[in-house]
Amino acid sequence: MGLSCKAGLYTEVLMKLLDLGIFHRDIFLLFGPVDILVRFSGLKSLDEFIEKSFNRVRMIGAEEDLITKTLSLVVISEGPLLSEKPFAFIFLNTQPKNLENVRKTLLNIPEVLSADSVFGPFDVICSVKANDQIDLERIVSNIQKIPGSVSSMTSIVASISPPARDFRY
Repeated sequence: MGLSCKAGLYTEVLMKLLDLGIFHRDIFLLFGPVDILVRFSGLKSLDEFIEKSFNRVRMIGAEEDLITKTLSLVVISEGPLLSEKPFAFIFLNTQPKNLENVRKTLLNIPEVLSADSVFGPFDVICSVKANDQIDLERIVSNIQKIPGSVSSMTSIVASISPPARDFRY
């Protein structure tokens, strides 16, 4: 689930996500059109997602309008769980007939940590590791050359500084 926050208030949203019991490892602060990406795993149904996650998260700071927009992305084909913190997330659109081929090709790239097919405005979300901006540029360029990949948007993952209280890992 992607969240766009009221300008300058992403820290408050992060704190409220932690207060909901969402683990630090499942929250990603991004530099891009979406401020925060939240991963929900282990859910058995769409109803469970709506009841236990979506409704609770979308109401964060409702009175203060802390969240200005939500982006729902439902995973239909999941890649491996993240083994390390990604450097960036790449949101891809593909030719419909090539969706699974693009996802499988991504999973064979050493820098790709995971690649999930999703319902939503994008077709695939992949997380990548990179040494620096130049390395990321190389990786993104290679991903954009995958046959069937139509467009991409890259969001760099920012560090989340621990607040004055304990994070849940």
